[in-house]
Amino acid sequence: MSIRVLIKEYPHRAIALRTTSHVLVLRHSSTSTDQNGNHNASTTSLGSNGSAAARCMVEFSAVDEVDLSDYRALNSVNAHGTLGLITVDGNIFLVVVNGASKVATVRPGETIQRIHSVGFYCLSSSNYDSLLNDEVNPYPTDTIDDDGFEVGFGRGKGESPLEHPCLALKKILSSRTFYYSSDFDLTRRLQERSSDAATVSIDSLDDGFLWNSYMIQPLVDFRSRLAPRQKDALDASGILTSAIRGFALTITIPSSSAPIRTPRTGLPSSMTLISRLSCRRAGTRFNARGIDDDGNVANFVESETIYWAPSGVCFSYTQVRGSVPIFWEQQTGLLPGQQKITITRSPEATQPAFDKHFENLELSYGAIHVVNLLSNEKSNEIELTNRYRRHIKSSPLNFGNGKGSSMEHELIKLTEYDFHAETRGPGGYEMASMISQWIQHSADSFAYYLSEEVEERVRANGQEHIIRRPTAILQQEGVFRTNCLDCLDRTNLVQTIVSKMALEIFLGHKGLAASADFWMRHSSMWADNGDALSRIYAGTGALKSSFTRHGKMSIAGALADARKSATRMYINNFADKGRQNTIDMLLGRLMGQTPVHLYDPINDYVVTELNKRAAEFSGSEVIHILAGTFNLNGKTHGINEDLSSWLCPDVDPSQQCPEIVAVGFQEIVDLSPQQIMSTDPARRQAWEASVRKCLNDNAAKHGKEEYVLLRGGQLVGASLSVFVRANCLRSIKNVEGSLKKTGMSGMAGNKGAVAIRMEYNNTSMVFVTAHLAAGFANYEERNHDYKTITHGLRFQRNRSIEDHDTVIWLGDFNYRIGLSNEKVQRLCHVGDLETLYENDQLNLQMVAGLTFPYYSEARITFLPTYKFDLGTDTYDTSEKARIPAWCDRILRKGDNIRQINYDSAPLKFSDHRPVYATFQCLINKIDEKKKEQLSQEIYRQRRTVVGDTRATGAMEDTDDEDLIGYDSIEPGLPPASSDRRKWWLDNGLPARSRMQPPSNDHFPNPNRPSNPFTPSPEPDWVEVKRMGSGGRPEPPPARGTIRAQTQDFNSNIPSSFNSSTTSLAQGNTRQTTRKLAAPPFLNGPKDPNVSNLDGSQDTTTDLSRTISNASTHSTHSLPILPRRDIAPPPTFSKLRDISRKPAPPIPTKKPSLLSTKLNPAGTGPSLQQYRDRDQDHSHASEPARQQPQPPPPRRSMAPRTPTASANVNLIDSDTEKPPLPPRTGTGFSTGSRNGGGGGAGGRGPNFMDDEPEDMDALRGWEVLKPVR
Repeated sequence: MSIRVLIKEYPHRAIALRTTSHVLVLRHSSTSTDQNGNHNASTTSLGSNGSAAARCMVEFSAVDEVDLSDYRALNSVNAHGTLGLITVDGNIFLVVVNGASKVATVRPGETIQRIHSVGFYCLSSSNYDSLLNDEVNPYPTDTIDDDGFEVGFGRGKGESPLEHPCLALKKILSSRTFYYSSDFDLTRRLQERSSDAATVSIDSLDDGFLWNSYMIQPLVDFRSRLAPRQKDALDASGILTSAIRGFALTITIPSSSAPIRTPRTGLPSSMTLISRLSCRRAGTRFNARGIDDDGNVANFVESETIYWAPSGVCFSYTQVRGSVPIFWEQQTGLLPGQQKITITRSPEATQPAFDKHFENLELSYGAIHVVNLLSNEKSNEIELTNRYRRHIKSSPLNFGNGKGSSMEHELIKLTEYDFHAETRGPGGYEMASMISQWIQHSADSFAYYLSEEVEERVRANGQEHIIRRPTAILQQEGVFRTNCLDCLDRTNLVQTIVSKMALEIFLGHKGLAASADFWMRHSSMWADNGDALSRIYAGTGALKSSFTRHGKMSIAGALADARKSATRMYINNFADKGRQNTIDMLLGRLMGQTPVHLYDPINDYVVTELNKRAAEFSGSEVIHILAGTFNLNGKTHGINEDLSSWLCPDVDPSQQCPEIVAVGFQEIVDLSPQQIMSTDPARRQAWEASVRKCLNDNAAKHGKEEYVLLRGGQLVGASLSVFVRANCLRSIKNVEGSLKKTGMSGMAGNKGAVAIRMEYNNTSMVFVTAHLAAGFANYEERNHDYKTITHGLRFQRNRSIEDHDTVIWLGDFNYRIGLSNEKVQRLCHVGDLETLYENDQLNLQMVAGLTFPYYSEARITFLPTYKFDLGTDTYDTSEKARIPAWCDRILRKGDNIRQINYDSAPLKFSDHRPVYATFQCLINKIDEKKKEQLSQEIYRQRRTVVGDTRATGAMEDTDDEDLIGYDSIEPGLPPASSDRRKWWLDNGLPARSRMQPPSNDHFPNPNRPSNPFTPSPEPDWVEVKRMGSGGRPEPPPARGTIRAQTQDFNSNIPSSFNSSTTSLAQGNTRQTTRKLAAPPFLNGPKDPNVSNLDGSQDTTTDLSRTISNASTHSTHSLPILPRRDIAPPPTFSKLRDISRKPAPPIPTKKPSLLSTKLNPAGTGPSLQQYRDRDQDHSHASEPARQQPQPPPPRRSMAPRTPTASANVNLIDSDTEKPPLPPRTGTGFSTGSRNGGGGGAGGRGPNFMDDEPEDMDALRGWEVLKPVR
């Protein structure tokens, strides 16, 4: 699909990617990128390395909804999609594929494009627009260098050009090593992807092979927030592009050379090779070696050979290569002997990473056969080989059963083949093919992936249609992992041989042979692959490619290898560091690299609101499901028997004729070696016809609609068929099938699973039939089979079994009963099912959490279903004397499903009994029409609120454009904040707090971190005692307020208290010191210990340093500091009533004399207190007190009321806090005499200073004397 790149400059810069039906608009938000000067900006949740994300607005709409009249085309070339967004030197660039060409066609309709030109369009600046036409020129001229890149941008080679900041990225992305496909998921091999998907879902790709994952991630996140309809439209538009790096090529095989011929059509076959280079440990030759701690290795490549024939047969075989998986490095050097290898970790420290690597391989590919081609003569390579061998022997994959596993159960096998020594003789490189005798057994047992097109009759709209659908017949069960030192030249030659072996095995099973022309084309394709991978990693083509291509080594080939070696030496020593830096930038791994954040102020809001209002367009209905499983033991004579006792059991009428019937068969064919290599669908189709006839006979009897086959699937002996009532078809969508083999030892590999998933209205469900490992004691292998199936079985868009609302497993799980045969027979005879179930292996393994976690099984009320003598109810009387067991089981998972029945049926033509279960399932039903109407309504409302503050709007940037109209997400929480709008600030001032200190002498602790959530041993509050002699008296409260009291501070202060950094008391002894104190301002009932409004004397509270509730709530994990031993509390003296004139304004106090800074949680200052202060109170050890403090909030006057206790803590109290009296004349309010100099500058004259003019206003005031 053609995509035009459009740009608009005014009133803000925006770039649009337009297809014929939709447009994606990106607009830079300039106000949000620079947070360096804003200390309140949060960086903890954004981006990598703590960097603040660069933000852009984005909008995806239909073309007719967007005004594109102000946009102009950047160039006349149509784009092929975008690789994503990246920031370089503070600017945001949109990366667009400008040039690509088709290089491969895997199957009809599945094409692969190679990227040969990319464009970097700046969203945040127009400075680079003049350089946009600097595309990679495939036709060299005088202005470009030998690699095809512009040198002087048309100015000539001698001039110094203005270099585009993305030139290095442009070079690497235009190096013809990147590929993409708009038709299928190119990051996954054929075996792992379904052919049913119409579009490629960008969020389901394997990010291990997705090289633009960092750049495309912002767009993937944006896509995830779209409505399903828009999401599908974005996928279908082809705007989002996924790129792999490596190699892809299709070679056409003419009908005359094709091994599988179709005489009627004469159409050619095709052979494709796809190599996917991993980006997890990407780098150049000497910069990326060995393994990392996550188990990723350097130069890891998955190579897949695919052969397709016009008859519908499709063959696929996968191999991998990768650096030796231990921690090692190699220095660069001009001579080969200088390139010393260093192993950087001990074996014990290496084993965990080694195990991770092979566990990931086993999970993805099955068993692994390691082919090590390192030399046995070079000391460097010998050391690597010895360590490699040691780690393989220590791998837990070779001791999976924990009982001294036999060779047949080893998941890692090792073949050491000294390539140079074997090919040194007269035979030359032709002797490399001798490796086949060492790996032939594994090649046979690993098999290959094979699918064939089968015809299926589908009834739709009252008519029968015949469609051809690819059906998987065989799956590859293991992989060869080949390595040499660089994993380039020797490795590619051996992988060519392995690919040829696999094709020969495939053709041999079909009784066919290939011509010499076919093998020549195969070799040429692999030689091209080796050259391409070598250029990426080492900078030149592969050595030995002449032999790979032609099957013999010539003098010209030897000279070419010498030239390549010299070129490699130069590139590795002088150019690779720059290449490595560019790769790291592409993958987003440079320190300080800023990610891009995309937001859509309209669509994000609509999706959020729809989720909140889901009940308005959602409903539910109950459907019924029947699941049945039967191990047929390869028998066919039961096809014509009456199956109604199994499929139409005598159950409640509501359970009759369920909407869905899932039928699983095991051993549907005899598991002979011949059958294992091919799946015959004829046997499954015969059983499906018998099942459907039985279901339709029962439906006719009950007056219900007939059943139709929704989908069937088969893997060797296991098959699954899902039938639905015809009237339910309109509620079912997205039906997919998938297979997973679990067997790994050649002909014993007959076990596995078949799964079919669907969506019934808006509830996803999956049915899985499985045949697990046999054998009484092999319950751990059965557990492993379950894990292999759940992890490895994947549907389209990377859905797993666990990604469904309802899951039903049915099949022959082969778990046995752990009792003797005699005892089991006796318990069966007396019907003691409880004792049998207590010893059932599946029950015990599920209880232990070792298999089927979170699944449920209904109570078993039927006798064991295995093993019977044929045609009888007698358990096995043969010489093997199998112990009876419940091998055939049905399990469920989901909070919307309830099991009603669970029983076996008396069909006797097999040595198993069939089992069935019926379920009720609650289906979520969404009224799509109503949802769409509601979505449009919310969209219009939101658009009215937002106006033009959109990616396609005409307004100027505002910082809060992504927050317009947002309310708080929960009642009681503040609304959303931005860089300029913060809920914790009120008109630029700190929010007021209702938190009160424990007592009048407690202040916020200045030593606590400013972030209240930072763990700290410091308490929230500290006690401050202020003492002094000869100080000037403080004025009394204003007229009509509470009477003052005095406190006696003549008690001695211990030396331990003097050393406290939270105390202002001095060590020298003071004479009679007076202090005015306002009584505590607390609400509560009357208490005799609280000073009254008439001035009666009370005892004060303990003034020791305490830890408040706020402190203990915010630091649960911190130790409680011990209380300090201080002098006994002072006593208050009685005072007589005093009536005075209103107080004049008090001169501004120095900030250093005020209370310490606010509590981090926002606690306001403590009650207004007037103190006599010593002039010389400051300590060198208290620098924090010298800093200017923020102003306290304004306070209002209100009458005071007595409280229950002076030590009452109001933190977290629900009672309303009374307003506080005004703080006048402090210099921190607008009405103060000196203009409020509370900041670092603007200090007014202080009340405690000695300037005479400050005392003029206090004439006529009398000094309070303490009552003796």
